[in-house]
Amino acid sequence: MGTTSPERILATLDDAQRSAALAVDGPVRIIAVAGAGKTRTITRRIAYACASGVWDPTRVLAVTFSVKAANEMRERLDALQVPRGVRASTFHSAALRQMREVWPDICEGPFPDVTEDKSALVAQALYRFNGIRPKEQPKQSVYEVGAEIDWCKVSLITAKNYARVCAATHRTPPAGLEPGQFATVYEQYEAEKNSRFEIDFNDILLLACHVLDAFPDVAKRIRRQIGWLTVDEYQDVSPLQHLLMTRWLGSNRNICVVGDPAQTIYSFAGATSYYLEHFGKEFAPLTADIALNRDYRSVSPIVGYANRVLGGSAQRQDYIRLESGRGTGSRVMSRIYETDAAEAQAVARQISRILAQGGNASDCAVLTRVGGQQTLVAQALKQANIPYRLRRNMNWQSSALAGTARQETAETSNAGVEQLGVEKGRVTISTIHAAKGLEYKHVFVIGLSEGLLPYKPQSDDGDVEEERRVLYVALTRAEDTLHLSFAKRSDSQTTYVRRLSRFLQ
Repeated sequence: MGTTSPERILATLDDAQRSAALAVDGPVRIIAVAGAGKTRTITRRIAYACASGVWDPTRVLAVTFSVKAANEMRERLDALQVPRGVRASTFHSAALRQMREVWPDICEGPFPDVTEDKSALVAQALYRFNGIRPKEQPKQSVYEVGAEIDWCKVSLITAKNYARVCAATHRTPPAGLEPGQFATVYEQYEAEKNSRFEIDFNDILLLACHVLDAFPDVAKRIRRQIGWLTVDEYQDVSPLQHLLMTRWLGSNRNICVVGDPAQTIYSFAGATSYYLEHFGKEFAPLTADIALNRDYRSVSPIVGYANRVLGGSAQRQDYIRLESGRGTGSRVMSRIYETDAAEAQAVARQISRILAQGGNASDCAVLTRVGGQQTLVAQALKQANIPYRLRRNMNWQSSALAGTARQETAETSNAGVEQLGVEKGRVTISTIHAAKGLEYKHVFVIGLSEGLLPYKPQSDDGDVEEERRVLYVALTRAEDTLHLSFAKRSDSQTTYVRRLSRFLQ
């Protein structure tokens, strides 16, 4: 197979994208707004550096947060005829591959099994604590405790330090546990996991950090494989991932990070935009610090609305103002309904009109803050004979291991696809978190009231700001039309009247 010439690789990039692609040495930060062609820029930067002979393809690693994103990056690199030696993967799959390669040199025993589902371990740990049999443990408690264990690990917080962290940050443990009680459950979880000779998802990264710190010769071997490192979605890295990144680099300064502070929506799971915002200080002096601020996805009215939402923030100086790379289009539509059911039925009617005018169901998405809002929408679409699929957010990084069958979101669909024709596809009903990274021609964001977005009463300014960013992510999924709505009441029997979201006032 031939190679694409360096000139051809750069030919279709705009000025900012081209500057980013040409910055192939030293520390580089790229702030890329929604729809700015981020993946296009990253892959062409890699392709250009390899095609021009500046980089050795066998020593290039690009990491992102899901198998889907890594596969898309690999496909684009293949289309640019970049040698297969370039590795595009997730943090977890890259670390797991490294650990399996070096394990025989540091341990005589077999490599531990990676648990696919830690809920059984959590249930057993709770049983050791409260005496309730694993099968009788409340599922919500098991889920919440498991999520808190994940948060501790990605935040580099041990069971021994957990109570102190709670006292300092006013963090409330899950499942009605006191800080000391949760720490005990956490210790029991680790004991149960070790007794089964298993490691969990985040242990992969913790193990990799330990090996890189404790075995200098092995560390040198691993670092020789990483001459140039690119980290996508850098606004969502956790302290654990940042620690691993620094261990991968050692004294190497060929690092490029790409992200957008305005799209940080996973702080609850340990992600932080701190490292993106302070990259310039940590890796000073930077070779390049580039902003991609042109949104090629959304028409100008949608871009203007997204700017308006961010413009109402007390932290607006931290965000980049979008410019539209497309022309004018339909204005953003806003509607108020009496009940949730009326809102869902109205959305179904509007989607019916889009389909009647020749549109595809797959071009439409209904976005919700929480999964519980999706039931009425699904019912309304089913009654209108419109095929749909549901996307509910699961573990936010649950698809980060290559070669597994797990997906980033749980998906279900109705059985009416044949009635509309497979070529018409299905409407997507998705939580906003599960829709991150996706785009649709027609987007309906529902439930835009206080208590839903922002979700529940928020007393912490940081939590409120995160909810603002959640809305921003929802708005910037739309390409051609954007429909915003909320219902005054949950149903006709409810007397409580909701208020419009503060972000839209």
